Formats: sequence, structure tokens, C-alpha cells
Amino acid sequence: MNQAASYLCPMEDLLKQIQNYKQEISSTVAVDPDSLEAYRIRFLGTKGIVKNLMGEMRNIPAEKKKEFGQVLNEFKLFAESKYETWKQSVTGSGLQKEASGSMDLSLPGDPLPLGTRHPISLVRNRIIHIFGRLGFSVAEGPEIEDDWHNFTALNLPENHPARDMQDTFYINRNPDWLLRTHTSSVQARVMEKQKPPIRIICPGRVYRNETISARANCFFHQTEGLYVNEQVSFADLKQTLYFFVQEMFDKDVKIRFRPSYFPFTEPSAEMDISCLICGGKGCQVCKHTGWVEILGSGMVHPRLLENFGIDSNKYTGFAFGMGVERICQLKYRINDLRLYSQNDVRFLRQFTNAI
Repeated sequence: MNQAASYLCPMEDLLKQIQNYKQEISSTVAVDPDSLEAYRIRFLGTKGIVKNLMGEMRNIPAEKKKEFGQVLNEFKLFAESKYETWKQSVTGSGLQKEASGSMDLSLPGDPLPLGTRHPISLVRNRIIHIFGRLGFSVAEGPEIEDDWHNFTALNLPENHPARDMQDTFYINRNPDWLLRTHTSSVQARVMEKQKPPIRIICPGRVYRNETISARANCFFHQTEGLYVNEQVSFADLKQTLYFFVQEMFDKDVKIRFRPSYFPFTEPSAEMDISCLICGGKGCQVCKHTGWVEILGSGMVHPRLLENFGIDSNKYTGFAFGMGVERICQLKYRINDLRLYSQNDVRFLRQFTNAI
């Protein structure tokens, strides 16, 4: 047998194998992902039949390579087209099966857990709403303040003993800058730019150098109010605060005013309400007195009005300030002020439906 004849036999065998493989593929139906994957591995895998047949090209004589290559390429396309057809069929039937049987696409989706507003935000917004009904608008200012707006302009000159009660954090870069100790500084900035009538509330965060405990923190939130106009009296102040307490808490809550001292008001008073946590019996929050101070108030000091060019002979006004945390404590019966800043979701989740 010559050399040409010796190559003829392998080529005929390979062509016969290809024909048998085509018949096998034609009679096969892949009906599920497992059988589809088994077909892919056997015929189209890296060690599959198609790859092995391509490796036989080195045994085909040069004059027959083109002929054999065309047959092999046709077989390769045939095997791949069958795979793609079966793949679409299996995937489509799987989706159809899920839609018709195991999965009900008409059901609502999985619920996403919703967050809630922080209790401080809830109470602050409630305060804004209550005073908004009385015509008070919201004013805001910077938390990093200068000495003039935070102390001196509010009748707290340097070395005034009342500054000791508002020890704060100072900015080293400039000793005149500090973290504001109250939102009264916002009132000062408003009076600096706006002439009476003025009716504002000033919510915001303030800072003081205090020991952290159940009743105090180095930062907290305040809402202060200011009303300046002609013929404003202490009676207007009392009725405004009575209305606030009844709207925020309850009409049956007991209220009392006590004489006090603030450099920026004269006369001055602190307002207490009966402790809602212990019902007036005495607890840690009310210091076992049955009463809780919720705000300070008074008539705006004439000197303060004059500091901003407001005629104290023509205009009078009242001011008040309250800690939002204290109001929140009483509103929701919270006995420890530190809970507000611990970010414990077990605590915060209780306010999902709070108003």
C-alpha cells in the first residue's frame, strides 16, 4: 500500500465518525439543564469530540485538508446550533414552569424595612409645628459662633459670672470662636438684621462642657423663641407657653412659674411641669421633687434691644428657651438622656409610629 492510500483510511474513518455523531445529535433531545450541560461537555468542551476531531487535521494529507476542514467546520456549526436551540428551550421552559407553578408573580415583593425619624427630630418638628400655629417662623444660625453674638451682645460681657454656667469648647485657632452654648446667638443675628416686629423660634444643636449623665450631655438640642413688638407683656409670654405645654403634653399637666435670673431677660422665670415619668411621686429625672424644669423665659432686657439698635422705649419682647431632649424625655417617658446618641436600633425602632 502506498503512502496516499495509508492516509485515505483514517480520513474515511473520521468522516464516518462525523456522520455517526450527526445522527446521534439529531436523535438526542436535551430536556433539562443537566442533560444540556452533559451534551456541551461531550461535544463542545475543551476535551470534547469537536476538539478531538480538529486535532486529527495533522493526520490528513495536505491535498485533503481543505475537504476535511469543510466537513469538520460544518459539523462544528451543527453541534453548536443544536446546543443553542436546546439552551433556549430549556431556559424558556424553566421560566414558564416557575411562572405557572412554583412562583406566583402576582404576589407582592419582599418588604423592605423602613427607617424612622429620630425621637429628637420628631419632638423638634412638633415644637416647630405648635409655635408655627402662633405665627412663629424658623430661624437658623452657625454652630461655630463668635464671642459677641454668643455672649457679649446678649448682656454677658467678659468676666460676667453667668458665663461660668455656660462653659463651652473654644477654637484654638482663634480664642474668639467657640461652639455656641445656646441658640440665643441666632436671635442676636436676627435682631442685627431685622427690625420689629420679630417672631421667631431657633432650633439647633448647642454645646457645653458638662459631665455626661442621665440628665446632661456635652451636646444637646435647643429651641429658643423670641417675640419683639409694641406692647408685648409678660401675660403674652405666659399664655404662649401655656398653649405650648397643653399642645405638646396634655391639658391636665400641672404648670408652675418660678422667679429666676438670666442676663438677657428681666424679669425672668423658669417654668416647671409635673413629672410625667413618675406621675409626681419622685424619680431620678425630677430629683425626687415631682416637678421638672422644661424651659427658661422672661422679658427681653432693654439693654439687649439697644445693642441692636431697637428702641426699648417703643418695643418690648419676650424670649424663652428649652432643651429638646428634656421635652422628649417627658413626652416618651425616657429616663436616660444618653440613649439619644447611642444609635441602638432597638431603642430607635420604638418610634416608628410615633407622632
